[in-house]
Amino acid sequence: MLDINLFREDKGGKPDVIRESQRRRYSDPALVDKVIEHDQTWRSASNKVGSLRMEFNALNKQIGQLSKAKQDITELRKKSQTLKADIVKAEEEEKAAVVARENAVQAIGNLVHDSVPVDDNEDNNAVVKTWGEPRTDAELYNHVDLVKRLDIADLEKGVVVAGNRGYFLKGAGVLLNNALISYALQFAYQRDFTPLQTPFFMRKDIMAECAQLSQFDEELYKVTGEGEDKYLIATSEQPICAMHRKSWHEKNELPLKYCGYSTCFRKEAGSHGRDTLGIFRIHQFEKVEQFVVCSPYDNTSWQMLDEMVANAEAFYQSLELPYRVVNIVSGELNSAAAKKYDLEASFPASNAFRELVSCSNCTDYQSRRLDVRMRTAPQPNGETTKEFVHMLNGTLTATERTICCILENHQTPEGVKIPKVLQPFMMGIDFLPFKLELKKEESKKDTKSK
Repeated sequence: MLDINLFREDKGGKPDVIRESQRRRYSDPALVDKVIEHDQTWRSASNKVGSLRMEFNALNKQIGQLSKAKQDITELRKKSQTLKADIVKAEEEEKAAVVARENAVQAIGNLVHDSVPVDDNEDNNAVVKTWGEPRTDAELYNHVDLVKRLDIADLEKGVVVAGNRGYFLKGAGVLLNNALISYALQFAYQRDFTPLQTPFFMRKDIMAECAQLSQFDEELYKVTGEGEDKYLIATSEQPICAMHRKSWHEKNELPLKYCGYSTCFRKEAGSHGRDTLGIFRIHQFEKVEQFVVCSPYDNTSWQMLDEMVANAEAFYQSLELPYRVVNIVSGELNSAAAKKYDLEASFPASNAFRELVSCSNCTDYQSRRLDVRMRTAPQPNGETTKEFVHMLNGTLTATERTICCILENHQTPEGVKIPKVLQPFMMGIDFLPFKLELKKEESKKDTKSK
């Protein structure tokens, strides 16, 4: 969430900057005025509480003095009781004003960075870098057919057991999936990222501090049972954020760099009809995530964003997968992100680039709500400023999706070659031969719909 002082012109805030950011997001700028209105209501309520308390304290002091002088204080005691009730009522009004203001602030996204292209169509994402040459072979199988031919997943039985988009990985599919996990953890560890295996579910009130309200409906699975309800995580970013809630960090402790490993669960309610075949877009998948907590000073978080994108590039270069890096348009940013890069890899059978990595700088948007701060040096007057850390997140690999890309790019007429960097994690296996032939109605190469 944004700093409330950004909405207060008398505190040096610039509400017009927030309005412009809302316009860039193709969101309602009038929400800024609602925050200002709720803040003024809170200020009035807070002033009222303060005035009543002062009057109450002064009256009680007077009562004490008169009582010592053996004077009648009956009427003053009645007035004191009335004031006490008025204070309780005013405090409740103040609390309600705070809740209304906080809800209004949370509806407003992070300030969009000036380097983000302003558009609401993801087709207009700005390509900032490319690597490798996509394959242009005339006869290529798509990843759906390759999974079938290699016999590395059972989708039909997965749907019977788990429902829509359910699957069983099997045989070499399991080995390849775990090879990607192990390689990604080693890759990140060698770059000073601390591995974390996170909880797979979170308490609702804690999840609410980390997730957007829209995610509860479109993305998150609710788990009921003994005790309070919980939610399955959609990414390890969520529990890693929560791990730091209400914490203080010394400047010399930062940055904190993690590679979070977890199974992730997503309803994908907003993607109905997209990528319904194969294991590209599924409800349950494994992911290794980069996550950084850093100083808000000296453009540190922007340097960290570049480092995380560079890590992702090096990872996919090592897998020999052609890709492009795109700067996501303002209208497609999630609320927390000030800027986001996607790494989109080539899927040559469909002649398309598809997202494998999203890497975002959320600045202090998440840390402010989670109350994660950096301790600052005392000022000459002895006071310290309240600075919130910056938080960033970025995919290293969502493994099932990466498998799809490996299959398409490393296929041969006889099977699929295993990238060299994965072979040590697959007991030296360097090639997966085709095991099954496709039925005639299934044998459709270069199928864009898949």
